[in-house]
This record gives sequence, structure tokens and C-alpha cells, in this order.
Amino acid sequence: MSNSHRDSFSHKVKAELCGLPSAAGSAAKDELYGILLFGKVLSSRTVTLQTEHRDVARKAVGLMRDVFGARPASHISKHTEGRSMTTVSLADPDAAKRIYDAFGYSERTVSLRINHANFDGEADMAAFLRGVFLICGTMVDPEKDYHLEFVTPYLNLSRDLAAMLSDIGFEPKTASRKGNRVVYFKDSSQIEDILTYMGAQMCSLEIMNIKIYKNMRNKANRVTNCETANISKTVNASIAQVEAIRRLKREHGFDILPEELREVAQLRVDNPDMSLRELGRLLSTPLTRSGVNHRLMKIMELAGGHDSAGNTDANSLKFSKR
Repeated sequence: MSNSHRDSFSHKVKAELCGLPSAAGSAAKDELYGILLFGKVLSSRTVTLQTEHRDVARKAVGLMRDVFGARPASHISKHTEGRSMTTVSLADPDAAKRIYDAFGYSERTVSLRINHANFDGEADMAAFLRGVFLICGTMVDPEKDYHLEFVTPYLNLSRDLAAMLSDIGFEPKTASRKGNRVVYFKDSSQIEDILTYMGAQMCSLEIMNIKIYKNMRNKANRVTNCETANISKTVNASIAQVEAIRRLKREHGFDILPEELREVAQLRVDNPDMSLRELGRLLSTPLTRSGVNHRLMKIMELAGGHDSAGNTDANSLKFSKR
């Protein structure tokens, strides 16, 4: 098994589900039902399932043994991608028929459907969904995206699963992909709820924590972007002011400016990096930010460095007495 698969969030969810205390009675039977119904083959002659998660294979073998006294065989093979695949098969026709019959199917069954007669209550349905996820469920790392899905090649089973999830109170979506039917969720709250419903509370809490972190990070990014934009705007304004003041001084001298404007102009040239509030504190008679801004705007008007929208433009300076 590759490290990327071993460390995937799907693996983590399945590990938590497999680590739950063993179900008993009808819940154990229905967890196995979910695994086998959505596995590779469930018939009156043979039972076969395949999984990349060894804990799931062990869980299936243990449930078949405990619930039905069956003795399936396990075989591990390598994928071309380097991952390992465990195949669990029950070749004993008598044991296979016993399991097939116990789930309410017979020789007359044409297409396998979810048999709701197997469920005595909410706990049984939760156990069944846990089994379904163990054998055909996957989940994207919530750090990257919110996406949980069940994949099966069987159209009727996908429809039954979607209907069952809807009846419980979830809102699944369906799609087709490479010949398979996909029942999926992309809403993070729905994913948290279904994980909790199946018994993966720790993974559900992890998603909640990731959401909180993401929200805080996004908020911080928004604040940073806003601050960066404000800084950029302030710097551009300062550059325009300094260039206008220097041009005005070079072409006409400061004597044309009233004393209060001359002081602000000189401070701006000497301190181009300062904020308006900081400039205001350095004046002989301190001014507020708005007061400094008003005087600088007046200087820009005198220097002809204002566009029609009231923005400073150092490239369009033209002295004009007004």
C-alpha cells in the first residue's frame, strides 16, 4: 500500500470505523450486509469482495465468521500503481446460499436491491451505511475540498442508496463516472453529519476543526489583502504628492504657497513614507489626518495634479493659480 493511500482521509475514516467496538446482533449482520451487497459478488453460489484497506478485509472476514460461521479466504495482490488489493472470497456454495437467503434473496431474485426488511431500526441502518462506506466509500482530504461519495457499478443499488439517504434526512446527489454510479455529498455539514451517523465522530470533528481554521485563514487573508491595497493606495498617493510638490517648487518656488501649505509640502517631501496621521503630528500646529489630507489636496490643485475624478496624477502636473 502506497504512503499516499495509507495517509488518505478515506483511509483514516475507514480505520476509525473499523476500530469501533464490534457490533452485535442485527447491527453486526447489517454492517456485513452493506459490505457484501456493495462488494464485488453476492450470489447464492459465491461471495466476493475487494478492498485496498486491510482493516476492511479483516472486518468482513470476522463478520462472516461471527454472524454466519463462514470461513472465507483472503488473497493479497499488487496493483500496477503499487497499491495492494485484498480479495475476500467465499467459495463454499452452502455458506454462500445461507448468507444470500438470510438477507432475503432467492433464486428468483433478478436484480439485487436494498432489502429494508433487514433493518429493525436506526442502529441497523447506521450499521448498514457503515458497511457500504467501508467497501465503496471514498472521501477527499477536507484540507483540499469537501467531497464524500459511494461508488457502485449497479444502477438500482445506487438509486436505492440515494433514496435511503434521503429518507434518513440527508441530501445526496448522483452522477455517472466511467461506467459507475456515484452517490455523493459536497456540503461539509452534510459530510460531518453522515460521518457521525456512521460512527466516525473523530473524523467528523476533524472536519469541523479544519473548517474553523480555513475560515480564520480566509478572514486573515481578506484583512491582509485589504491592508495591502490600502498601503498600495497610500504609497501611490504619496509618490504623486511628492512629485507634484517637487515640480511646483522647481518651476515656481514655495513662496507662492501660504505658510500652512508650505509646511505640509516640505514635511511630505522630507517624509514620503509617513502616513497622513504621522505628518499631522509633526506640524507646528498638529492636525488630524483629514486636516493634512485637505492641505495636500489643496497643494495638488495648485500644482494642477488632480484629475476629473479628484485623484492625484503625478504625470499630469500643470501649475495653475486659482
